[in-house]
Amino acid sequence: MAKPRPMSEWQMRIMRLIVGPVSRFNARRYLASDGRSLGRIAGRDICVASMTGAKSGKRRDVPLMYVPYREGVLLVASLGGAPKHPTWYYNLVSQPDVDVRVKEKTLRLRAHLATPAEKAAVWPTCVEYYPDYANYQARTDRDIPVFICEPRA
Repeated sequence: MAKPRPMSEWQMRIMRLIVGPVSRFNARRYLASDGRSLGRIAGRDICVASMTGAKSGKRRDVPLMYVPYREGVLLVASLGGAPKHPTWYYNLVSQPDVDVRVKEKTLRLRAHLATPAEKAAVWPTCVEYYPDYANYQARTDRDIPVFICEPRA
């Protein structure tokens, strides 16, 4: 199988124009319907991660693919294999407390960026859950970050 094409600068600009408004709409619908409306992407359930903006300090509700993991979740900062990290990556690095809404249940979690050893251990689980993660990683030169989100004390 040939390596997927890298995302072009043009594709990246288009994605940035579309992703913000669509994500805000999706998050509102998801939260209002407990995930019954707009609760799946590519056949997989999504969550809404509520976090604090790194620059603004404001609450941000971000619909994301997630991987169930222990008592929390894994969040993969793939942005479809884009050459840059998604904006929400910087939010979690700056402010790791995150509330993750999965349907009607809210998980109060703390995120930490997986170390290389932790990523090596959880990446196969991520790819098993959502096989396109492997394509996204092949599409970009950046190492796609994974956040391990576990219950806050």
